[in-house]
Amino acid sequence: MTPPSSESFLALSCSNVGVGPGGTTAMLARVSIVDYKGSVVFDHYVVPTLPVTDYRTAVTGITETHLRPPQAWSFQTIQQHVAALIKGKILVGHSLWNDLSVLGIPHLAVSTRDVALYQPFRNSLRSPQQVVGLQTLAWQLMCRRCQEGQINPIENARVSLDLYRTDAADWEAAIVRGNWPCALPPSTFSRCYL
Repeated sequence: MTPPSSESFLALSCSNVGVGPGGTTAMLARVSIVDYKGSVVFDHYVVPTLPVTDYRTAVTGITETHLRPPQAWSFQTIQQHVAALIKGKILVGHSLWNDLSVLGIPHLAVSTRDVALYQPFRNSLRSPQQVVGLQTLAWQLMCRRCQEGQINPIENARVSLDLYRTDAADWEAAIVRGNWPCALPPSTFSRCYL
């Protein structure tokens, strides 16, 4: 079995704003997708479907202005575009279950490469049972800084992809041998996977 071609991969990251009391419920506000080389394939803001109670601007950089048309697209349009883009692709990211959940799009579990769940990364950081943040993974495994100041989903997608590429040969070899190298995502997000 030959390893997947670079054209088979896309990396995804989303930014959310808060809705509901105290803004504690995440709602999709921006979606970024890059290809295997890190080039932006898709990057759009999303018109809110509920009243935003916390823009989380200090973390996301998102303000009310970003979420207005024409710069922002409707949730349904975003969902359709992203679903079409990722169909048949191997999706790379960090804690992909969060992104798939806010997008409302399930994806084949075997077609995900989630750096937050990759057991060799967890083991090397002596955190075999816990999700390690992207910032920590990037610094500890690549000596690369990310998420300083505001979090940018394009940067997050690129960093996730770079982390994947650091161990891609072993990752794919484990899959070919039938030895899935990742922990399971939280069971409450099982609806995000096919």
